[in-house]
Amino acid sequence: MTTSETSRLTLAAAAEALAKGTVTSTSLTDEALARINDPAGEGARAFVRRNDARARKLAEASDAVRAAGHVRSPLEGLPISVKDLFGIAGEVSLAGSIALKDAEAETADCPVVARLVAAGAVITGTTNMSEFAFSGLGINPHYGTPRNAYDRAAGRIPGGSSSGAAVSVTDGMALAAIGTDTGGSIRIPAALCGLTGFKPTARRVPAEGVVPLSTSLDSIGPIARSVACCAVIDAVLSGSGEDVPAALPLAGVRLAVPTTVVLSDMDETVSAAFARARKVLEAAGALITEIEIPEFAQLATINAKGGLIAAEAWHWHRALIEKAGDSYDQRVRQRILRGRDISSADYLDTLASRKAWQAAVEARVAPFDAMILPSVPVIAPEIAPLEADDAAFFAANGLILRNPTMINFLDGCALSVPCHAAGEAPVGLMIAGTQMQDRKILALGLSIEAALAAITA
Repeated sequence: MTTSETSRLTLAAAAEALAKGTVTSTSLTDEALARINDPAGEGARAFVRRNDARARKLAEASDAVRAAGHVRSPLEGLPISVKDLFGIAGEVSLAGSIALKDAEAETADCPVVARLVAAGAVITGTTNMSEFAFSGLGINPHYGTPRNAYDRAAGRIPGGSSSGAAVSVTDGMALAAIGTDTGGSIRIPAALCGLTGFKPTARRVPAEGVVPLSTSLDSIGPIARSVACCAVIDAVLSGSGEDVPAALPLAGVRLAVPTTVVLSDMDETVSAAFARARKVLEAAGALITEIEIPEFAQLATINAKGGLIAAEAWHWHRALIEKAGDSYDQRVRQRILRGRDISSADYLDTLASRKAWQAAVEARVAPFDAMILPSVPVIAPEIAPLEADDAAFFAANGLILRNPTMINFLDGCALSVPCHAAGEAPVGLMIAGTQMQDRKILALGLSIEAALAAITA
């Protein structure tokens, strides 16, 4: 098996190769580290921190465990990256910032990292991100912005905030990546980079030891090459230990397409890809109905003062901004400072509005098995114009965050799966459900992914 082949393996295929002995965890890890450290590659921008010695020790330990006849989980021996806000013992969680460079190192792995290591995964390093996870674009002025594998010469955004996570997978620096999603930060880079990303119901995966953005909205999940990959990782992160669910047959499945807000402002590529995907799913027997969800149009008003994210980010950042505010990405600092003017009454009003909003949306989608919508309404824009112009940055950021944010506010779960044809710019189809419908969405995602293979192969 060649290096180029191993870099594109699904987790199941890599596990099979390990079982057959055609590769070892050490060889997979060395290949991933070589790509990370390649000066001609994106490793220096995709990763904030690399620890080659630790990764090799984990790989050697996995090979020894396997040689002893034991496999701890389907992740045994597989190289996986983690976003730079997950606590790792002995390291400082920088969260894509330089403001935390003098912070104390973590004394223990956070639960997510501990579960991965206990499952036999090999942590290749911590990946770059929008500073403090507060942008959907993935631009970082401190550590550089990793370039999307699509049209790399033009220098397009990878999407954020889990920017390095997605690039680590597209470039074979890891077989999968762990990110966070507060308003789309897993699904956006997955969609823009042609990968699969899963945002679980937030409470299913523990967030202790993870630098927060919004404690009400943060969720933790994978970016990988397939729905099955995401299901395997989700079982480890959530502690459920469940197998990949059986695919849910598409014949007779009821899918809702919201027409309010989320279909607006699509570019030609996304519009064509979404329409084509709908036709494929209908041909496979899915019953697709367009519905209005007027609550989607209300969300901008509910969050007009900055919403839960600004309020909760300000709560966490207020002392650090006073101490090191000048070292922040000033676009991120500007968004956090909105929370300073949100009163306790404003915050409680937003919580109450969210509860009523959730109930109304849940009632509208109750007759359906899932919603489908474009993950992001546009393909990845170029980095340079967004770095140069605040107005362009914030306009693109708002548009790219818009659709996935709906599902975070709903406290739902969602997949983004590729739906573009080979050779086209990456486009993601979002498959979304209400809270704790995670296994159903994964099961449906398997069938939708298989049906769309006729397009994406």
